[in-house]
Amino acid sequence: MTTNYMSNYTYGTNAYDEIPEVAKPYGIKKVVFIGGKRALAAAEPKARKALEGSGIEVTGSFVYGVDSTQTNIDRLVATPEVKEADAVFGFGGGKALDTAKMVADELDKVIFSFPTICSNCAAGTAIAVIYHDDGSFDRYGFPKAAKHLFIDTDVIAKAPVEYFWAGIGDALSKQPEVTHVQTCALPISNTGALGVAIAKTVSEPLFKYGEQGMDDVKNDTPSKAVEEIALDILVSTGYASNLTNQKDFYYNSWHAHAFYNSTTAIKREGTYLHGQIVSFGVLVLFAYFHEEEEFKKYQEFNKRIGLPVTLGELGLSQDDVEEITKGAMETNEYRNRPFDPEKFSEAIRRADELGKQLLEK
Repeated sequence: MTTNYMSNYTYGTNAYDEIPEVAKPYGIKKVVFIGGKRALAAAEPKARKALEGSGIEVTGSFVYGVDSTQTNIDRLVATPEVKEADAVFGFGGGKALDTAKMVADELDKVIFSFPTICSNCAAGTAIAVIYHDDGSFDRYGFPKAAKHLFIDTDVIAKAPVEYFWAGIGDALSKQPEVTHVQTCALPISNTGALGVAIAKTVSEPLFKYGEQGMDDVKNDTPSKAVEEIALDILVSTGYASNLTNQKDFYYNSWHAHAFYNSTTAIKREGTYLHGQIVSFGVLVLFAYFHEEEEFKKYQEFNKRIGLPVTLGELGLSQDDVEEITKGAMETNEYRNRPFDPEKFSEAIRRADELGKQLLEK
């Protein structure tokens, strides 16, 4: 027997107003807030206001930490106010929401997601990225997806633009990674086919609304473009992820995320967001398969919105390629669908060289 959990969602500038009505069927009397420091500052007052008069008590509010580590998960699982709650309300971006999902899963509690940024699709996925305490990639966890997403586009529009930007970078990977893995893994099931079909809808909204959406976030404006990008990242990629990440098959990620996961272990100056790194990994994927037209399309889009087209923009160089490739061979992506290490190294170098040429124009 297989059960797929998919999140329902509410979106708009007054999305939190629906919290009591959505929570009612679950018989929730007590909730605990878990999130990032900035996320809680931005969204907690609106959530508390929505709960006024609902009969739902907030047992406590906790900053998850700075990384989704097992240490942080264990700390929160052992917290009395968390144990006491009937449901977890998770606020923030990927790491905060992944932590909240894992805490809820370990305590067998209902979870609702409140994405305050759309830096990736973690709000609605049944997967979590777990890091070691030193910030390097540890493993994937597989919690249940949130019962419901509350996507407040006003909160998202007023968040720092770099997270919106990085979310576009991460979402750029969904369509090419899913479709390439699936092509190499025939035959495909009904569930997988549905996931692939959704994944094929992800890239176009990014190209259509990405630049305008970034301008609107810079101006704190919850526009149509912001809404379309947020839904594309949080819902479309989330649904595709859940449907292509199954016990019997895995189509969810490949070269781009193998590149990202490997680079987390390389010490370098600077801070680089998940989607920022993944967006270069997408170029590596196209270079690997010698898909020149797609490579150029995504590369030029990266340049237009300031996503990386070279290793140097990620604090890396071609001297790091062997280490990146070695690390990629240890990733979940490689274990599920192996690829040629030599070709992978060459694809990284080629993507970097073509990026340097583009920047010199």
